[in-house]
Amino acid sequence: MYYTSNNSRVIGLALSTAMTGALLSGCATTSVPTASASAGQAEAALAQGKYDRAIDLAEAAVLAEPYNAEYRATLAHAYLEAGRFASASTTFDDAMRLGDNSPRTALSLAISLTGEGKLGDAAALLREWQGDLDTADLGLALTLSGQPQQAIPLMANAIRGGQNTVKMRQNLAYSYAMAGQWREARLMAAQDVPADKLGARLEEWAMMARPDAWQQRVATLIEVPAGVRDAGQPVMLALGDVPAARMAEAEVEPQAAAPTVSTGAEVELPALAVTEETTPLATPPAPKAESFRAAFSAPARHDVAQDAAAFAKASVPAAKPAKPAARASRSEATHLVQLGSFSSEQSARKAWKIYTQRYPGLAGHRMVLSEAVVGGKRFWRVSAAGFDKAESREMCGRVKARGSGCFAYAESRPLPGAVDTGTRVAMR
Repeated sequence: MYYTSNNSRVIGLALSTAMTGALLSGCATTSVPTASASAGQAEAALAQGKYDRAIDLAEAAVLAEPYNAEYRATLAHAYLEAGRFASASTTFDDAMRLGDNSPRTALSLAISLTGEGKLGDAAALLREWQGDLDTADLGLALTLSGQPQQAIPLMANAIRGGQNTVKMRQNLAYSYAMAGQWREARLMAAQDVPADKLGARLEEWAMMARPDAWQQRVATLIEVPAGVRDAGQPVMLALGDVPAARMAEAEVEPQAAAPTVSTGAEVELPALAVTEETTPLATPPAPKAESFRAAFSAPARHDVAQDAAAFAKASVPAAKPAKPAARASRSEATHLVQLGSFSSEQSARKAWKIYTQRYPGLAGHRMVLSEAVVGGKRFWRVSAAGFDKAESREMCGRVKARGSGCFAYAESRPLPGAVDTGTRVAMR
């Protein structure tokens, strides 16, 4: 574990069992555990901090049901808790390819990518999910991915908008430090860190600000081991190319709702650690608790302390949205590229965001959502339009080269099972 001092434990990002949401449960009725039983036992092991056992059990569940997105997400969290960032990022990505498009999984994937050193990929993913993530979580994750200048205006404006919490203030202070704005970092951190501990806190942040300390930053903030040798996800668990037929049959199959086990808090990332005895300046003292999560699971709203009034009134420009990619001119747009199929239109639209982030070649192409019924099951296909025949094959080749499923088809020849309600098209 990592500590900031004898009395202050760094919490940072709560990406452990709380990020998994509902806990799976299952009861083996034979001598061979079922996939659901293994997954449930893996969740229990995660809650107990037995991460190696959790990995073994979750791997068994995934091996038994390789197309189960929930089991993949459980395994990914186990890898992350063990400090295996490469395995975690691959497995979180698998879960999203199989239809898990929850914000918590996207956030966990971004953190895993950051721990793996893929800062650009992490930042791009976070920008895609910006509208779905808690602002304090997004700001801290962006900073970890090397983008503190994007994080600062997001959190500063959130404070001015009323989200003036310990979590938001400390994450903003940390972002100022990582951006080299030490005066602002000290001013903001002083709202919650006692004066006799403020210098030590800033020194700690200064050590974490080294350009080559990206893994240390992530490992420290989410309390996982750093420097773990990770060969990546085992080959036997590789998702590989998900056949189109499998998309139509397996991805659309609704999974039974799993009984939930309360995690004691909403899914969110706590602020950077503040010692329990900390009392924000000019604010009532925070209630004492045995852990940081308990102390700030429902933080009270406070006014900005008087010595930071100038900050609260100052104008900070909002982060500039990324400019949309220019549309390509295609005179013979006769083909489409199908990228996946999902059980709901909402999941399909979420998936499009991931696809365009992952494959730059989709820039400027139209998203096409088409409803289909195969084997009595209804689902939504996600395709990209605007290709000629050669371009569609080339695009699919790029997608398959990264281990994803894809196939090209002519617009004049609709796929089997398509519902005759007209094609639904939305621009990127």
